[in-house]
Formats: sequence, C-alpha cells, structure tokens
Amino acid sequence: MAYLQHHAPVAAPPAAETGRSAFGGGRPRTLDDFLAGDPGLAAVARRALRLVGKDIPLLIEGETGTGKELFARAFHRSGSRFDRPFVAVNCAAIPEGLIESELFGYEEGAFSGARRRGHVGKLLQANGGTLFLDEIGDMPLALQARLLRVLQEREVTPLGSSRVLPVDFSLLCATHRALPEAVAAGRFRADLYYRINGVRLALPPLRERSDLVPLVAQLLADECGGRPVAVAPAVWQAFARYPWPGNLRQLHGVLRTLCALLEPGETLLPSHLPEELLEAVPAAGVEEVEAPSAAPPRSTAPHGERLAEVELQLMRRVLADCNGNVSAAARRLGVSRNTLYRRLKPAPR
Repeated sequence: MAYLQHHAPVAAPPAAETGRSAFGGGRPRTLDDFLAGDPGLAAVARRALRLVGKDIPLLIEGETGTGKELFARAFHRSGSRFDRPFVAVNCAAIPEGLIESELFGYEEGAFSGARRRGHVGKLLQANGGTLFLDEIGDMPLALQARLLRVLQEREVTPLGSSRVLPVDFSLLCATHRALPEAVAAGRFRADLYYRINGVRLALPPLRERSDLVPLVAQLLADECGGRPVAVAPAVWQAFARYPWPGNLRQLHGVLRTLCALLEPGETLLPSHLPEELLEAVPAAGVEEVEAPSAAPPRSTAPHGERLAEVELQLMRRVLADCNGNVSAAARRLGVSRNTLYRRLKPAPR
C-alpha cells in the first residue's frame, strides 16, 4: 500500500482512529476510549462497561505489558468513584517483608524501623475509591489469608493496632499468571481466588491486535513531539512480523528510543531498529527502502495477515475525519488522490 511504500510522514491520528488505546499522550481516559480500536479489545471494554457501578470484583488477565493497569484506571474513571482515589499496588514489586505493612499500614512503634507517626496502608488509602492489586498471583500465601478477611469483613486492622477501621472500595485485580493452575498447585488460596474472580476479563496481546498501524502512528506522534516521522516500508513490515513479547510496554519503549535517535526530517530505517527487531526485517529490507514501489510481502503472522485490512480501515477513518474530502485525506496519508480512490474502491464481486 502506498501509505507504507512512500515513507509517508506519520502524524497524530484522531482519537477515533486509534481507540486511544496506547501509552503516551493518547492514553485512554475511560472505557469508551477502547471501543474504536481493536475489535477484541473493544469487546472486553463493552463487557466491562456493563459492570461499572455494580461493585463486582474484576480480575484482569493478560500477558506482561498488555496495559492491565491502563485498563483498570479507565474502568475507575468510568464509574461513580472517578473523583475518588485510585490506589495501585504491584504485589510483585514490593519485598515480601514489606508488603503487609504497605497494604495494612501500621501504628507508631509497631516494629523496628517503623515511621514515627505510623503509616496509612494502601487499603485505607483506597477507601471510597478503587483498589487495584496488580500481579496478585505473586502475593505471599500468608498475606492472602489476611486480604481475604478484609474483603469479607470490609474492615482493616493496621499492624500494631487494636483499632478496626471500616473500608469501602471497588476491587480490581490483575495477573499474568494462570491462577487456576496456581490454586491447583497450592500457590494461591482457592477461597481468595473465588472472592476476586467476580468477572474475568482477558486483554489480548499486541500480536493478536488489529490496530498496530494506528498504535504506532499515535505513539510516534506522542514521543516525537508531534513532528512528522517518515517510516520506511521495511520497518512497517518488521513491526507487523515481530511478535512483541513485551506487548505495549515494549512497543512504547522501542518507539521512545527511536524518536530519541532520529534527527529531524530523518527517515526511520531498519538500521535504526534494535537487534531483536532486525530479525523481523524482510531479507530485502534495504532494497525495499530504496525502491518503495515494491509491495510489502504478506506474512503468515497474525499482524501480517491483517495489515492490509488495518491499512484500509485507517484510510477510511482519515477520510471520515476529513469529512469526505479526498484531497485532504490523501495529503494526510501521504498518498495521491488516485491511490486513495483505488484503495477505497470496492473489490469486484
């Protein structure tokens, strides 16, 4: 497609074009912002919207970097608690010896090294708002029992205190682990699993999403300060073929580094890519950069199979954003009017 073949400068697409489902300046604010992007992610968002305000625990599943906290924040902003605290706790990032005091808080003198005036724990900080327990599958077993009691009784007792304090929060949890397997292996309490598993929502990995092109466009625009960036076709192909094991987090990191390395007006070439992406560059990548009229080869990877469809959707959305003005849409896409007409022409039956 000409959009990819002629080093078209990438400008910030409208929010409807990306579903605002990326990191950066286009990050989603509410669940509605997920509805216009990838159909699989949109289906998850629609299901979540039915649960807003219902006080049903959500268990958000997905690989590392798929945007689980981003989704949780959007869920929080979509409900009546949007103006109340959103407290996120990464259960895998806090040392086992500290996670109990972080969650429950403590009174002055509760243990050696305790703060002089004590500490308000995350459970109390979330009172009235939303508590997001990220990577809950990594929570120590001993602490799981205490958390279960809080969820059942809606009460918290800080360490070193005899006071019982009521709490009220919406509970969201996330994990990249298979919790049923952890339960079967004795690494996760079955009763806690059933308590937090009100509804399971699985976020798709980046390699299964159909909105890679607009995601890259949005992130490049965000990270490069809005300046146009020309992208060589071999780079687009590498992005489409690469499996992105780190998902959105990895994509964001790669594009941030690329924007830092690019000089103003410089084209993004395969030579700029990190080593792990170079294996996804077509064998004739350098030649394709010099001869952009060559059509991008189709790939058997999920992104490659859907790339033409995604590009067509992007063209249609840009045309709609330009109120049907073909000339304006062609200028934004960096293609000719004839190319845009040809790509949008219905296929013969």
